[in-house]
Amino acid sequence: MANINVGNAGDLQSQIEEVEALSSIYGDEWCVIDEAARIFCIKITDDIDYPKLKACLQIILPHDYPSAAPPVYQINAAWLRGPDRKTLSNSLEELYVENTGESILYLWVEKVREFLLEKSQSTDTVEQPEVRKMATEEEEVADDVEMPDYRNLKLNKENVHLFENHSSDEELPHIKLGETITERRSTFQPHLAPVVTPRQVRMVLDKLFENKKIASATHNIYAYRIYCEEKQSFLQDCEDDGETAAGGRLLHLLQDEASKAGGKNKKSKSKKTK
Repeated sequence: MANINVGNAGDLQSQIEEVEALSSIYGDEWCVIDEAARIFCIKITDDIDYPKLKACLQIILPHDYPSAAPPVYQINAAWLRGPDRKTLSNSLEELYVENTGESILYLWVEKVREFLLEKSQSTDTVEQPEVRKMATEEEEVADDVEMPDYRNLKLNKENVHLFENHSSDEELPHIKLGETITERRSTFQPHLAPVVTPRQVRMVLDKLFENKKIASATHNIYAYRIYCEEKQSFLQDCEDDGETAAGGRLLHLLQDEASKAGGKNKKSKSKKTK
């Protein structure tokens, strides 16, 4: 770990101690994907001996975690959809807000486990063969994970207003069309737009999806970063749309470019379709 390039020695030490503790606690369930890039995942079940539901929590630790930034995360579970996914994500986000500046991963893992347990005890979940089949398929996929999909923590509803401009006449940012790239029979079309609020992100996406060619693309991948002056941290997120880890890699690219620029990238968003 001595070769890891992070800017804050205190954060690095906290990360090292946290990772060692989690590895000791969870054993084989804890997996190091890329130690240098600080990418990890953990397989979580509702019951160790007789698991009914399983999820994979994949994370990347930013250089300024835990002092100033949350972990980037993705929850993979084929059965986890719609309201359930939103409920679990909100729970993790609330935990982060309540423990800002502290190591949060153990609390996150146990919160996911608690959610799985509650879900498995629900007759609506346990008694449906379709759900059990989907969970089994997810277990098979999770075992083959080489590189995680990861998405950044989104703030809960109480904090989103800090980033949003609530004006109903907020302008659609200019969308720049990049040159098409074709590789291995796949065609990639990049788009770039400067955004300063989450609402502008949605406006850009909605505008792009008005194009039937984009809307019908095999994968619509995007990532964005917005700097919040008040919190001195970034609001960021990504989507891989079924292309394993693609959204996370795009977000990581934005982070790298901002780091190379030597400043805080306050207006940055990228999207590509395949």
